Amino acid sequence: MEKHFEYAAVPEVQKVLLAAYQLTEDAYTWWLQRRSLPDSSTLTWGQFKDALMGKFLASVERDKLAEKFLSLQQYDRTVTEYAREFSRLSLLAAEFVPDEAKRISRFVRGLRHDFQQHVVAHGTTTYAETVGAALKVEQILFDSGASHSFIARHIVDLYNWPTSTLEVPFEVSVPGHMHLSTSGILNCPILLGELQVFADLIVLEMSEFDVILGMNWLVAYRAKLDCVAKRVVRAARLLSQGCSAYFVYASHSDVIIPQLESIPIVSEFPDVFPAELPGMPPDRDVEFPIDVEPGTRPISKAPYQRGYIRPSSSPWGAPVLFVKKKDGSLRLCIDYRELNKVTIKNKYPLPRVDDLFDQLKGSSVFSTIDLRTGYHQLKIKESDIPKTAFRTRYGHFEFLVMSFGLTNAPSGFKDMMNRAFCEFLDKFVIVFIDDILVYSKTREEHAVHLRLVLSTLRQHQLYAKLTKCEFWLDRVAFLGHVISGDGLSVDPAKVSAVMDWKRPSTPTEIRSFLGLAGYYRRFVKGFSSLAAPLTRLTQKHARFEWTDQCEQAFSELKQRLCSAPVLALPSDRLDFSVYTDASGVGLGCVLMQDDRVIAYGSKQLKIHERNYPTHDLEFAAVVFALKLWRHYLYGVKCHFYTDHQSLKYIFVQKDLNLRQRRWLEFVSDYDLQLTYVPGKANSVADALSRQTSVAACAPISAILAALIDDLDRMDISIAPEGHEGVSGPLWVEQVKDLQPSDPALQRIRRQVELGTLPDFSISDDDVLRFRGRLCIPDVPELLDSICREAHESRSSGHPGNNKMYHDLKQIVWWPGMKNHIARFISRCLTCQKVKAQRQRPGGLLQPLPIPEWKWEDVSMDFITGLPRTPRGHDAVWVIVDRLTKVAHFIPYKEGHSTEKMARIYVSEIVRLQGIPLRIVSDRD
Repeated sequence: MEKHFEYAAVPEVQKVLLAAYQLTEDAYTWWLQRRSLPDSSTLTWGQFKDALMGKFLASVERDKLAEKFLSLQQYDRTVTEYAREFSRLSLLAAEFVPDEAKRISRFVRGLRHDFQQHVVAHGTTTYAETVGAALKVEQILFDSGASHSFIARHIVDLYNWPTSTLEVPFEVSVPGHMHLSTSGILNCPILLGELQVFADLIVLEMSEFDVILGMNWLVAYRAKLDCVAKRVVRAARLLSQGCSAYFVYASHSDVIIPQLESIPIVSEFPDVFPAELPGMPPDRDVEFPIDVEPGTRPISKAPYQRGYIRPSSSPWGAPVLFVKKKDGSLRLCIDYRELNKVTIKNKYPLPRVDDLFDQLKGSSVFSTIDLRTGYHQLKIKESDIPKTAFRTRYGHFEFLVMSFGLTNAPSGFKDMMNRAFCEFLDKFVIVFIDDILVYSKTREEHAVHLRLVLSTLRQHQLYAKLTKCEFWLDRVAFLGHVISGDGLSVDPAKVSAVMDWKRPSTPTEIRSFLGLAGYYRRFVKGFSSLAAPLTRLTQKHARFEWTDQCEQAFSELKQRLCSAPVLALPSDRLDFSVYTDASGVGLGCVLMQDDRVIAYGSKQLKIHERNYPTHDLEFAAVVFALKLWRHYLYGVKCHFYTDHQSLKYIFVQKDLNLRQRRWLEFVSDYDLQLTYVPGKANSVADALSRQTSVAACAPISAILAALIDDLDRMDISIAPEGHEGVSGPLWVEQVKDLQPSDPALQRIRRQVELGTLPDFSISDDDVLRFRGRLCIPDVPELLDSICREAHESRSSGHPGNNKMYHDLKQIVWWPGMKNHIARFISRCLTCQKVKAQRQRPGGLLQPLPIPEWKWEDVSMDFITGLPRTPRGHDAVWVIVDRLTKVAHFIPYKEGHSTEKMARIYVSEIVRLQGIPLRIVSDRD
């Protein structure tokens, strides 16, 4: 628009009217409202631009554009492309380049480093001159007329050829990885076979090559390369003579590609391993349907040669993206997220990984088969083909075969594979989506099994990719695990991702780490207890604070996964043994057969479970193990070992609480035998249940309270013997140890020894006392612990200041005791919530004075803790004019700095309403 104004010499007074004439829809409606205001007749072009952008370009978007402008760099762009993007963004971030000098400086800083020094040397004074200088440097350095072909210096010296100096020296990275500065040029004839050509060659120190032909030679002989796509576009002279052209990318690889002819049994089925899929898949018993919710309207958002797709006129449409596969090739994927939201989910069950591995017991020979583009080997139901439509810049297409990204694709493909291999499943074949594992006990068996599987693939016209298949292995990596005749272990390639994991900085990153590590929890003793410090950081409303305990847990989990043992696979011929134990932190159990570990299990206690008495906790460990390994233990003889001796009488115990009765009914479905073993003999399960650094740091008072709670639940009566008995010798010993650290008590002790303070005395156990009461040293942790016992324990009932003071002064004393107790009670949340207010009611609230003019006085508040929007906003800033009650609601991201909030206020309020005289808020 401004370019049009400039070329047409539009007067300033007409710019607003001409621009308003171009507005449409919402923008034109806004202009009609804006034109009705009194000041519209004096509106300048600058004011019009600011108002229009303020209305339709949100502050967050402007911030993003400004950030994009400030970080703009040339990188691989040409100077023309970089200058075009720079001009576009600078219009939207004009405040950062207010004058010509800053505009030039910012433009030069974004250029590539090898351009900057040459552009600065031109000494330009205008932006246009600077762009022209950059284009000139680009022509010198990179134009096809300049030399990009090289000759070794020792060849030049050998033949004593004359050289000349380059206009602009520059550095070149040669194949020998040496970065050398060049300085000479030579016109040189080159003989290629019987063809003589001429090239401009830069003299360069090279040892591996004599001559390198570059772009100038390629241009002269019309060999055009698409360097981005890495392919030959045209080589007219050679192609006209009937030559074939190939563009080859060569790299060294240690991977040995198997030859089909050298693999026993597999060599009999070459048609199962084609180089490419032969075409459309045949009609099968299973077709992939896409059933959407009733009433759903078509959703549309902004390898043709094999017949997998076809042009489409469907009203449906999805965007396209590419995903890189493990072998480096690209997989075409469609963003079907909107379609998936309205698709009725297929409830076809996918197998548990643990169940799949249990079938491998006794196997020692393995083969894995991976289908070639497996999803494209299943047709889509004809009536549902239009729903797969996707949009590209080349047109609108739809899939005839199943595509990646559809929500029911895994279950639909699993259904087809299960039908094809149904007679072999759980015998010698495992199928997980498009991965096939063939397992056998002997090589003779494996030959038979492998031939049956390959015959089935041939029969159903399913095709595999030979380079991704492995045959006749004694150990195989499958679904993140390594399987061998010895048992099951973690895949080192997968564990390396855990070892390289950087320290998490958000709850989301912790969940990602625990999700990956938790996949191998059966290999880690006490996984739940180890992960407890990390798990607490993911809880709702938990403060994220990375402590030494979190760091220790993070490092320990990674170390345990690296040293994970090889677990045995279960056998049907042996009984199972389960060792269980419980602690105040969690439950632990170990599943074993023939003295070999099959799996570890552990669980953190929930808040209500920590209140269980010991007897119930030990029983809970047994129930947890039965639920965890039900697929192993149900219907077979199993032996449970516990270090809680009374638990073995649970089946004959007469008086049971409701919880125990419910658990006993569950346990009665299993053929189990409970056996008592001493704690030392049950060390593994004991370690699983207790392994946590938090438990070791639990205060003594909490442990005592837990023991008292256990006694209360077991109906064991306690006859108090007075305050001294409740205090117990632990308090006396603790006070005795800490008294020497209090200077005031030491001064009193010296005076007592001199006989000058009759109220104080030193008891027989060498403890300073005041009128028979313990003198408590000035240690904040000890004082707060005593107050908690007297105020928050089960028998105290949250007494008030006087009651608590009179209770405590019977047994203890310290200076300022009454004030300390009052301050402690004032911080008790329970008392503040429940107890009646004993203060006099406050006086009448005084209203604020009525403002004299609008937007002179504003009030503001913040609504926080809201769900996060797609733009990242999770809070609302409410700003209200106290006179007119007009309100502005500004979304923002909680955690913005004060400077950021000030910028938002200026752009959203001051820009429209001016600067207020007073602001009322309950925030600092």
